[in-house]
Amino acid sequence: MTPPDRPGPDQTGPYRAWTPAAYTFPLPDGHRFPAYKYAGVRDRLSGRLPVLDTPNLSWADAARAHDPLWLRRWRRGEIDRHEERAFGLPWSAEVVERARRAAGGSLAALHDALAVGWGINLAGGTHHAFHDRAEGFCLVNDAAILTRVALDDGLARRVAILDLDVHQGNGTAALLEHEARAFTLSIHGERNYPFRKERSSLDLGLGDGVTDQEYLQVLRGQAIPALDAFRPDVLLYLAGVDVLAGDRFGRFALTLDGVRERNRAVLTWARGAGIPVVTMMAGGYNRDHALTVEAHASVVLDGLDVLP
Repeated sequence: MTPPDRPGPDQTGPYRAWTPAAYTFPLPDGHRFPAYKYAGVRDRLSGRLPVLDTPNLSWADAARAHDPLWLRRWRRGEIDRHEERAFGLPWSAEVVERARRAAGGSLAALHDALAVGWGINLAGGTHHAFHDRAEGFCLVNDAAILTRVALDDGLARRVAILDLDVHQGNGTAALLEHEARAFTLSIHGERNYPFRKERSSLDLGLGDGVTDQEYLQVLRGQAIPALDAFRPDVLLYLAGVDVLAGDRFGRFALTLDGVRERNRAVLTWARGAGIPVVTMMAGGYNRDHALTVEAHASVVLDGLDVLP
């Protein structure tokens, strides 16, 4: 599928990015959620391409992957402490709105990808959300929602999800386990959260301390050939940067150069195969906040170099 050209609004070309950075929610002092990185990435990319506020995901689209009654309980705040603890964030109307905005950005990016070859969400990648369960800062599963939209609305015949967050995309795997037209591929820390893994189409679990060379060998030697064999019409790329050394919740040891080489390998493959790609941020919690921001921004900067 070769995307049509779309005139850009200025010298930046046809691409644009979506961000929910303007939509915040209350957090207790010292909470581990990395709220800083969304505005940081937006600022880092200022002047490189248009960055737009995300639209709101409709509840009807959320229900393509999630139980409508469960969604209604979250909308109304009718949840218990166990559910809130599994989610990892205190419930508020703002946090629900923010989750819908983040997923809305992914859906907008899908339509951009189908129009011009690349769609960019500077958030999203909420791969721990299940049909009726929130986990790990993930309330609604944008990758599963996008897959359902693409397949059910006839926008694509096959969808691949390449999840390169350090944590397995357990919610995505479970939601799409029985969908033959979707291919879920996860490279993750085998001994890291979630400690009960689900079954992806292809799981490549790695040990602690993985270096650039080891990681890229798996990506090029196993993951990309598997994508080639599946031949998707669109690729959803969860470009997590919690693979970096120094991440609070990761156990890998990649460098920024390694992450950038990873991005370029994926995006170069997509370009060569003529496959539209949606990039989503996913996780990144480095002790060095500036490194987290730079690594997330690098996905876009690398794409601007690699993609036509």
